[in-house]
This record gives sequence, C-alpha cells and structure tokens, in this order.
Amino acid sequence: MATTNTLRALLATLTLLFIGLIGFSLRDTSAKEGDRAPAFTITTDQGARVTPDSFGGKVLVLNFWATWCGTCVQEIPSLNQFQKRFADSGVKVVAVSIDKNAQKYRTFLDRIHVSFDTARDPAADISSEYGTFQYPETYIIKDGRIARKFGNAQDWTSDDLTQYIQSLL
Repeated sequence: MATTNTLRALLATLTLLFIGLIGFSLRDTSAKEGDRAPAFTITTDQGARVTPDSFGGKVLVLNFWATWCGTCVQEIPSLNQFQKRFADSGVKVVAVSIDKNAQKYRTFLDRIHVSFDTARDPAADISSEYGTFQYPETYIIKDGRIARKFGNAQDWTSDDLTQYIQSLL
C-alpha cells in the first residue's frame, strides 16, 4: 500500500513537471514592439556590416524573407520604392533571406534587382532570435529598439507607413 501511494505521488509530481515544461516551452519568446532588438551582426551582400545598434538615431527596416515565399516576392517592389524614397533620410532596409540554396538566391537577386541591402542567413539564426516563424516578417528598429513589427507583407508606399516612418525621423 505504501509503495502504491509513493508511486502515485511520484507519478503526479512527474506529470506536473511535464506539464510545466510544456507550458514553459510554449511561451511566446518573439521580439515585441518596445523591446530591445535582439543582437546580431551580419554582412550584407553589398558589404555593409549591420547590427541593430549601428544606426544611431536612424531607422533600420529589418525584413525576413525567402525567394520561395510568394508574398515576400510580391512585397519587393514596394520595399524598393520605400528604400528609394527614404534613402536620403537615414532609413535603411536590410532584407535577410533564409534561403538555403545560395545559387537560387543569387539567381533570383540577379533577375530581380533591388535597391535595398540583402543578406542570406540559411540557418535562420537571426530570424530565430526574433521569434520569426512566418515570412515575410519585418521589424522597424530605431535606437536599438523595436518600434514596430509587421507579421505579413505590407504596402511600403502606403500613406500610413510613410507617415509613420516620417514620424520616427
């Protein structure tokens, strides 16, 4: 009888620990607006070294994407126009691709010319630090902090976005 009670108590304790572990692992660890931007360093295809803190009071638009993501590709023309419009204002778009195949990535960029900086992170280390699991996902970072987060494709030429970026400058 005592052995049965001990086993029941042990089973109940292990069950509670297991449930707690599941709850802990399912918590939302994604970067949120107002948070300090997770640290990273990447060198773009254009040779620029980028970190969240390297822009001072300027604005970094950090876009996570992939060539196989249809909505990511659809977003590129408006990101191009956005970068051209704000380039002289201290806004920099950096698009980090999670493409694993370097050749497909290169071929895509050779065919679709972009006006913003690009980089490839095939292990998705940076996007993982931000808690990104859907693409495209974009973070607007100013002074090392996440000012805004977009979990889907945007029209970067819209009046709302234009006014928002101008308010940050």
